[in-house]
Amino acid sequence: MQTLAKLEAFVQSARHGSFSEAARRLSLTPAAVSRNVALLERDLGVRLFHRSTRRLTLTEAGERFRLAVAGPLDGIQAAIAGAAAEGGEPGGTLKISLPPTFGLDHVLPLLPGFLARHPRIRPEWHFENRQVDLAAEGYDAAIGGGFDLAPGIVARTLAPAHLVAVVSPGYLQGRAPPADPAGLGALDGIVMRSLQTGRIRHWTLRDAAGLEMPALLRETLVFNDPAAMREAALLGLGVAMLAVPDVLGALESGRLVRLAPRWYADAGRISVYFASRSLLPAKTRLFVDWLASAFRAQRLAERFAGSLG
Repeated sequence: MQTLAKLEAFVQSARHGSFSEAARRLSLTPAAVSRNVALLERDLGVRLFHRSTRRLTLTEAGERFRLAVAGPLDGIQAAIAGAAAEGGEPGGTLKISLPPTFGLDHVLPLLPGFLARHPRIRPEWHFENRQVDLAAEGYDAAIGGGFDLAPGIVARTLAPAHLVAVVSPGYLQGRAPPADPAGLGALDGIVMRSLQTGRIRHWTLRDAAGLEMPALLRETLVFNDPAAMREAALLGLGVAMLAVPDVLGALESGRLVRLAPRWYADAGRISVYFASRSLLPAKTRLFVDWLASAFRAQRLAERFAGSLG
């Protein structure tokens, strides 16, 4: 196990460019991680890192060694976790990335039941609007839509990612609701500027028959966060195109209503992403299965489908 500890210290330090961050993830002290890496370098007879006061960088030999051991080490760690789980309750830190609004509304409420069944698992959940690198950033899984699938990563679909036009009933007082997406342009628009492109995102809507029509909302209010757009719509400031999961509660309570209810925009699928190795850690497998089961039990895929009106 001493060799395994040295390899874990090296791989985590290489991933994060820091003995301190590697130590945090391994529940060790930075000195212990540094010592393990130094012992590994001594055993191999090569220098693996260039060290500076600001960051670690791999040497050429270090990069070759990382490529050679990172994959096999993941398999060994998974095998140990799987074997340990056979004799007891799976445990450890479960690091998950998930979108803030979606995570708070639909995933966080599932956590008490999950922890009641698996008390030794410690959640470390990051609520963020970005695509993460599962391997490089040490995530066990991520939830979202439209991820680029890196080698070794798979996606398990949870629900469709449909967007719909929503507005508060108060805003509609004295206004005739539009019959189709073309009429949305006559109303005040609450639109989103993409953090990635800097552009305002406009959508093309479709109906159940396959007809398509652009929804060119007026850029009356511009935000960079879906939760802010939802709150602005609830305040009666205009119409917003938002993902069904982000407005489901408001739609079901009547605080928001759909405009052109037969029409929706298809943004793909909401999925949970995780490593595709055969010996997936028990904590990750349990979480993925629990999440999928909960979505089925609550019929969330059906309720998130904007195509159903």
